Amino acid sequence: MSAITLVEAVTQALAYELKHDKNVVLMGEDVGVNGGVFRATAGLQEKFGSDRVMDTPLAESMIAGVGIGMATQGMRPVCEIQFMGFIYPCVDQIINHAARLRNRTRGRLTCPMVIRAPFGGGIHAPEHHSESTEAIFAHMPGVRVVIPSSPARAYGLLLAAIRDPDPVIFLEPKRIYRLVKQEVPDDGKALPLDTCFVLREGTDITLITWGAMTHETMQVAEQLAHDGISAEVIDVATIKPLDTDSILQSVAKTGRCVIIHEAARTCGVGAEIAAQISEKALDRLHAPVLRVTGYDTVMPYYKQEDIFMPSVQRIRDSVDVALAY
Repeated sequence: MSAITLVEAVTQALAYELKHDKNVVLMGEDVGVNGGVFRATAGLQEKFGSDRVMDTPLAESMIAGVGIGMATQGMRPVCEIQFMGFIYPCVDQIINHAARLRNRTRGRLTCPMVIRAPFGGGIHAPEHHSESTEAIFAHMPGVRVVIPSSPARAYGLLLAAIRDPDPVIFLEPKRIYRLVKQEVPDDGKALPLDTCFVLREGTDITLITWGAMTHETMQVAEQLAHDGISAEVIDVATIKPLDTDSILQSVAKTGRCVIIHEAARTCGVGAEIAAQISEKALDRLHAPVLRVTGYDTVMPYYKQEDIFMPSVQRIRDSVDVALAY
């Protein structure tokens, strides 16, 4: 078994489900002949045919709408949107139809579809290619929002998303598509949705993050360990619905918390996590809950991305503030 990247783990999961479930189909712009803009579907049309891996017109609303129709008829469509910045034409279909279908039909119909989208900055792309607006979808009742942060979690969580009976927004942090490699058995074993992953256990402070920012956060945890400080690192993974219990258990143990995300600060998912902690674990806190985030502006172009996104130093500075209380 060879080590693979996160994007290769996505390909591996898609291939597994195409092979083992005849109702799974892939669709999106350039996913077939070209294998996707990031090559996440490379070779899949050749292997499974153009009726299972389908190129579509440049029409995101149509992709989502057709996917919903397929899902109501027993299929399991996996729809790729090339970049998260192009996902907004899908919002009407997602909010008004996919998210409401189970409730609208009183459970007679569900919408087992996945919408995949590369998201986040860090590859020096123009503004519409660097969005981190996961909070928009986390606010929608009726959809799950899942964000992997490693090859193994990408494989297991994508399998779970495809098998879920309800719609899942599956956001892939493209900055780490090829950052690291990991051995990932192609055994078809899904990881649990709606569950945080504790990447590192600790007793002095809780660091909460997801997606690409897990890597900077783990670097900070290593720094802290060298200084004799024990940091617990939590990868939220499913930001909707939120595994509040795991977060509260960690904060109750450590008494301090820093939340790290790349998205803009105001109304971000970090604000919801901070509110949950304040409402349910205020008496266990030794310091205010702090956030290290992107800024309330459009992602700047090219090298200015590095200023926008939380750095190891910015995270460490907030940790030091929390520990000083």
